[in-house]
Amino acid sequence: MLSKRIIPCLDVREGRTTKGIKFQNNVDIGDPVEMARFYYEAGADEIVFYDITASHEKRDIMIDVVRRVAETIFIPFSVGGGIRTIDDMRAVLLAGAEKVSVNSAAVKTPEIISSGAKAFGSQCIVLGMDVKFVGEKENIPSGYEIVINGGRTYMGIDALEWALKGQDLGAGEICLNSIDADGTCDGYEINLTSLISNSVNIPVIASGGAGMPEHLYQVLTKGTADAALIASMVHYDNYTISDIKNYLDNKGVKVRKSW
Repeated sequence: MLSKRIIPCLDVREGRTTKGIKFQNNVDIGDPVEMARFYYEAGADEIVFYDITASHEKRDIMIDVVRRVAETIFIPFSVGGGIRTIDDMRAVLLAGAEKVSVNSAAVKTPEIISSGAKAFGSQCIVLGMDVKFVGEKENIPSGYEIVINGGRTYMGIDALEWALKGQDLGAGEICLNSIDADGTCDGYEINLTSLISNSVNIPVIASGGAGMPEHLYQVLTKGTADAALIASMVHYDNYTISDIKNYLDNKGVKVRKSW
């Protein structure tokens, strides 16, 4: 059995790490380079970096910040936000990232997934999915809809349908973010996570809602996620990565020990 991964997420806006609730009311919480280094030294398995306004503002990702983070840590590093072309992917990978996450651009131009997988390998391509519960509809049979541009634009695309299509196009991993749970610290969206992770054959990272170690246990077991993204619970010093891994280890979840 592969170890479950614990992945701090750095949402970056204007060069600073920020955190909001349900994609709104973001506040500045620190320097992404310093925070990435701190989490690396604390035992994180990976780091995820999202330039959260790049797509909405129709600008390129902040390559200089990506490069400085990559120079600071020595664990896998995934980068997303404003990646619209193969050249954007190449620039991010050359700046030191191991993976690129495509979200809004992939919905608009699905071929970027297959092109990226062909150019760099599926292991480099993460399909980011921002998902909102809207209830079952004719075009949304799962009840979960894909939303892009930082939670601003509803696409009328069923989340399960999109996850399966992304896998078929060559994505090597899915980062599944519940807008409803984002920043609430009330727990992950277990139903959504289990729906997607039990339907695809590629790893699924659960994102949105982590507030205590028990939440990670639930999403990694009941939700069958392969990894869990964390933000508020470590950004605000409520828990350390060692606290989380010790808890999971004591509950019988296989994790990479960092102590």
